[in-house]
Amino acid sequence: MKLSELVSYLDDYLKIHDYPDHSLNGLQVEGAATVNKVAVAVDGSLRAFERAAEAGAELLIVHHGLFWGQPLPITGMHARRVRYLLEHNLSLYTAHLPLDAHPEVGNNWGLARLLGMTDLAPFGLSQGKAIGVKGLFPNSITLRELADLIEKILGESVLVHAGGKLAISSLGIISGGAAHKLSAADEAGLDAFLTGEPKHEVFHEPFERRINALYAGHYMTETVGVKLLAEKLRETFGLATEFLLLPTGL
Repeated sequence: MKLSELVSYLDDYLKIHDYPDHSLNGLQVEGAATVNKVAVAVDGSLRAFERAAEAGAELLIVHHGLFWGQPLPITGMHARRVRYLLEHNLSLYTAHLPLDAHPEVGNNWGLARLLGMTDLAPFGLSQGKAIGVKGLFPNSITLRELADLIEKILGESVLVHAGGKLAISSLGIISGGAAHKLSAADEAGLDAFLTGEPKHEVFHEPFERRINALYAGHYMTETVGVKLLAEKLRETFGLATEFLLLPTGL
């Protein structure tokens, strides 16, 4: 498949231009003109680039790319990363907030479906755009059962700040580093809020707001979207795909 055609499809499908974002979403580095295999990863690191090249991919899609809001000099570590991509004819495509928010292959909607939630609706604004999701459990679930289910799905230990009731009927999800969005879950009247990593400055809020907070890892909560996107590309275009597991422990 032509790289230009695949990039055009991704731009349109993910609606990358609809989201105000510090990330430079879309094609960040152009490599081979033809794509037969796509690798996907959470982070745009040199190790991810090496793994993608070793896997025989012509395109790597990541959630966290190389450019964040301002130009960077092509020196040092940044130069080594860019040089590796160019020398190996490997394209790099990034989808940050658009992949958090996407209703089909997004981190948040995808995780909500894996958890068996229903009545899903957009939730949690970032610069005026909803990037998270909220919903219900068909049958009430205990906080411990919910944490165990998340751990089973993501393979990551879940930190629980049990500030609210122990029977959970509603949950808001924003993957990654969205601990400060706990207030939005409280204002929405939800029983619990799930994100990736805790923040010191909001440690006391779950207990004072009387709402449960669950932290399942910034990295692991953002593996969902790239995996779903890889599946979408396999089904739509018959492309070979490979997910690169490179956990950070955070």
